[in-house]
Amino acid sequence: MTTPDIAPSTPPKRRREPSRRRKIVRRTLVGLGVFVLVLGIGAAGAIWKLQGNIDTAKLGDSVVKDDTPKGAMNILFIGSDSRDLGTNEYGKGTGSQRSDALMLVHFSRGNTRIDAVQIPRDTVLDLPACKNTGSGAFAGGTNQMINAALDGGPACSVKAVETISNVRIDHFVQLDFEGFASMVDALGGVKVCLDEPLVDPLAKLKLPAGEQKIPGKDALALARTRHAVGDGSDIGRLGHQQVVMSSIIEQARSTSVLTRPDKLFRFVNALTKSITVDEGISSIPELTSLAKRARAVPDSGITFVTMPNGAAPFDANRVVKTDDADTIFKAVAKDQEMPVEGEDTPDKPASGGTATEVSNPRSAPVKVLNAAQTSGLGTSAQASLTALGYTVNGVATAQKPATATRIFVDGTPEAKATADQINADFGFKAQIIEQTSKITGVWLIIGSDRIQAGTDPVKPEPVKATTRKANDSLCT
Repeated sequence: MTTPDIAPSTPPKRRREPSRRRKIVRRTLVGLGVFVLVLGIGAAGAIWKLQGNIDTAKLGDSVVKDDTPKGAMNILFIGSDSRDLGTNEYGKGTGSQRSDALMLVHFSRGNTRIDAVQIPRDTVLDLPACKNTGSGAFAGGTNQMINAALDGGPACSVKAVETISNVRIDHFVQLDFEGFASMVDALGGVKVCLDEPLVDPLAKLKLPAGEQKIPGKDALALARTRHAVGDGSDIGRLGHQQVVMSSIIEQARSTSVLTRPDKLFRFVNALTKSITVDEGISSIPELTSLAKRARAVPDSGITFVTMPNGAAPFDANRVVKTDDADTIFKAVAKDQEMPVEGEDTPDKPASGGTATEVSNPRSAPVKVLNAAQTSGLGTSAQASLTALGYTVNGVATAQKPATATRIFVDGTPEAKATADQINADFGFKAQIIEQTSKITGVWLIIGSDRIQAGTDPVKPEPVKATTRKANDSLCT
């Protein structure tokens, strides 16, 4: 009897090909507050005006198979450091641009969550080459910073993020410096809370300590400053970016904006004048549909996480993703809640509560028997169990095929606790059968019900990362 590789995914590719010039981008999270507000537009004349504001650019071909669960969606928000603007306030334009911010935003199936992963601009990887999608071809290269990809246009940034995350990206939103500041001003400013005064002449930032409401230029400076926080690196400023993003969402959703058509129109007008999107979300109705999804998610369901990272081995001033980052990206790709330290962990037993009676509910040895008649499933289950700390003392093919996954235990508290924990970790809901005379420890019988469902944990062990919810206090 043979077994399958873990639930491979094979849905069809989605391809979007927009048109037109690219603009620049700024903060990723702005997009979230942004989409929430598009919802309020009503008058036909206003919609016509707003539609004429929107620029589009090509999305290009994906480098990742479209395995996104049906109903879920991934959008890349890009912030550019381009100075080719209508003003010289941010410096002189050079015709080139880098991504000052990258955020992979996941809308869950059923609109229960929005998960946003910040990718540090100093992250290095082997950048893929990118065809000309309107901004010139991009050659790629070994050990390049991810922010360099934007010089080939947003499609190249999409390709770079897909490469590092292995997450399929459906759409992108680009926003420039001016647009970020004008949108914050259209909201009437945003609230922030600072532990200490922040001064950074290079970012044109000078803010006192304490809770305060700041205009667009200061919000932009706070999101961008590197020298007023931490060690002056890109990583040090990401926590402030999370605070600014949360505040924008709170203000955008407030009744002071939603019940004021004039204020709402100013906000969305500023937004649409400043963004570049792919053709798939380039119309007001499409943005409105996205806004409805965003608005359905409570603030407590919006989570910002900085991609776990470590110093690059060849340059201490650059970072690379860690294994923990892969854990987070894998959850995003599968439309699962991100397993981030501080949230609920999967150690709560699903059946009976026995796991609380022993110090280590994964301590009993586990033998895996593949009864699914598909090769590879037993080995996959072994790998998943081992990764969570279980002791697997053998993998074999069952003598008889079985449809349902079941768990046999030897009757000891340790075996019962381990069986409960397996159900909790993997969502098996398997029947637990006590058989004291024939087995030692736990026997996990993998049935054909796992051929499509696979044997990945429903939620892996939590990882440590800089994170906050959109409804967290600004002063935390």
